[in-house]
Amino acid sequence: MRHHDNQRQVRVPALGERHAKTITGLIGNVQEWYDFALYGYMAPILSGLFFPGHSELVSLLAAYGVFAAGFVMRPLGGVLFGWVGDRIGRARALAMSMLLISLPTVLLGLLPGYATIGIAAPILLTLIRLVQGLSVGGEFSSSVTYLVETAPRAHRGTAGSWANIGSIIGMLLGAGLAAATTTFLDSTTVQAWGWRLPFLFGGVLGIAALYLRRNLHTSPHFQAHEEGRADTAPLREAFTRDLRITLQAIAFTSAYGVMFYIPLVYLPTWVHDEAGMALDTAQQINTAGTALMLPLIPLMAWISDRWIRRSHFIALAMFVMAIVAWPLYKLAADGGAFAYAATQFVFAVLVAVPLGVAPALMVELFPAEDRLTGYSLAYNLGLGIAGGTAPMIATWLIEITGSALAPAAYLGVLALIAALVLMSVHDRSREALA
Repeated sequence: MRHHDNQRQVRVPALGERHAKTITGLIGNVQEWYDFALYGYMAPILSGLFFPGHSELVSLLAAYGVFAAGFVMRPLGGVLFGWVGDRIGRARALAMSMLLISLPTVLLGLLPGYATIGIAAPILLTLIRLVQGLSVGGEFSSSVTYLVETAPRAHRGTAGSWANIGSIIGMLLGAGLAAATTTFLDSTTVQAWGWRLPFLFGGVLGIAALYLRRNLHTSPHFQAHEEGRADTAPLREAFTRDLRITLQAIAFTSAYGVMFYIPLVYLPTWVHDEAGMALDTAQQINTAGTALMLPLIPLMAWISDRWIRRSHFIALAMFVMAIVAWPLYKLAADGGAFAYAATQFVFAVLVAVPLGVAPALMVELFPAEDRLTGYSLAYNLGLGIAGGTAPMIATWLIEITGSALAPAAYLGVLALIAALVLMSVHDRSREALA
C-alpha cells in the first residue's frame, strides 16, 4: 500500500492559505524553542538558585543535567505525537502538543528556589522539565511535516525552513529577554525575582499559539494516503521496513543537535566561564549572531530547492564545521569581544545551512505511513538527546581533560560524522513525496 496513492492529485493550497499554514506551523516552534533556549541561557543563574553547592562547576553541571533531562523525555513524546499524527492527522498532533507545551514554563517561573523549600525545589524543577520534554516531543516534527506536505514540490525546502525560523525567533526571544533581565536589573534583583519574568512571559506566547491553531485543518497529502492504506503500526514500520532510514536519520540528527547547541546555546556560557567575558556581553553578541540566521535560513533552503541537493549542501557545511571548530574556539578564548563576535557569526552561517535545509530533507526520507513517527523518533533521539546533553557533556569534557577547548573537539568530531552519514543518504529532494 506504500505507493498506490502516489498518482493521486494532492491539492496545493492557495497563496493566502499557505501563508496561514506557515504562521500556524511557525508559532509552535517559537514557543518550544523560547522555552528550551531560555533555560539554557539562564542556567548560570538557575544553578545557584536550585543547586547551591561549594563548587560553581558542580552546580552548573546539575543545572545542565536538568536541561538534558527534559530532552530525555522527548523521544517518548515523539512516539506519542508521531502515532497521533500518522494515525489521526497532523493537525490533531499540532493541537495536542500546543495544549501541553506552555504550562511547564509558567510553572517554572512560579517555582520557589532551594532557599525556600529545600530539596523539593530541584525535584520539582526536574519534574517540570520532564513534562515539558514530553509535550514538545512532537511539536517540531509535526509542524515541519505539515508545512512540507502542504507545499508545492519546488518549494518544500523553503516551506520546511519556516519551522526553524520560528525556532530562531523563539531563541532570540529567549536570548533577548535573558540578556535584558541581566542587563537592566541588578544582580540582587535578578536573583530575588527578576529571573522569573522571562519564564512567565512564556504563558503569553502559549495563549497566542493556541489561538492561531484553533482552526487548523488536516494535511491534504495525509488525506490522499489515508483512505487506501492498511492499518499499519507506524513505530513498527520505522524499525522494520524503514530501519535503515531511521538509523541514518538518528545518526545525522545526533550530530546536528551538537552542532546546534554547542555554538548557539552553550557558547555564551563557555566564553563567560573560560575567557572571563561578562555574561551580558556574551549574550548580546550571541543574540546578534542568532538574528543573523533569520535571513540566512530561508536563503539556504531556497538554494537547496533550486541549486544543490539537500544532503550534499548540509554535508559540505558539516565538513567546514569540522575543520574550523577548534581554531574558532581558540580565537574566541584569546581574542576578546571582537574575536568572539566573529566566531559567533561564522558559526551562525554554518549552522544556518542545516537549519534551513534539514527539515525538508527529513520529511522526504520517510514514506507517509510512518513519516511523522519516524521523523519524530529520529529527531528526538538524535537532536533531542544528543543536543540536549551537549552543554552537560561539554562542561564534563572540560573537567576531565583540563582543556577549555574540549567542546571544540567534540563539535568537530560530531560534525564530521554527520557529513559522512549524509553521503550515504538517498536524497529525495527532487522526487515526489512517497
